Amino acid sequence: MSKSTRATKALEQAGIAFSVVAYDYDPDAEKVGMQAAEAIGESPARVLKTLMALVDGKPVCAIVPSDQEVSMKKLAAAFGGKAAQMMKPNDAERITGYKVGGISPFGQMKPPRAAIEAAAMQHDLVYINGGQRGLQVRLSPKDAATVLKAVTAPLVA
Repeated sequence: MSKSTRATKALEQAGIAFSVVAYDYDPDAEKVGMQAAEAIGESPARVLKTLMALVDGKPVCAIVPSDQEVSMKKLAAAFGGKAAQMMKPNDAERITGYKVGGISPFGQMKPPRAAIEAAAMQHDLVYINGGQRGLQVRLSPKDAATVLKAVTAPLVA
């Protein structure tokens, strides 16, 4: 497995401090984020999943704890929109340039607007997908929000 991806390169170019954590990705896992948390021995509240959605028909990236579900109403509100829905997996792969299970908010082909769950900002360090299945980057949630120009808002149901 390569530990250099578009995501890690984007973080390096932005001057963000991070470390890389590899784990055994289970393609059959029901919840990829929960499987990642278990595999690296971290609390699911600190292992954030990257979800691609549409708000009023425009792509957005939602970053939330792996043990939580996104509220579509709160997601739409975070972007000042009326309605939100999850993006189809094929569309998410096409738009991000990453495979489902390895979608990172960093280094996407055309970075969409991003939002991070407000509660995640309470942690010193979080884990976010590093751009391939079985790879997480460990970094400050504040640094993640800065590099993504993300809004922080309550996003979970």
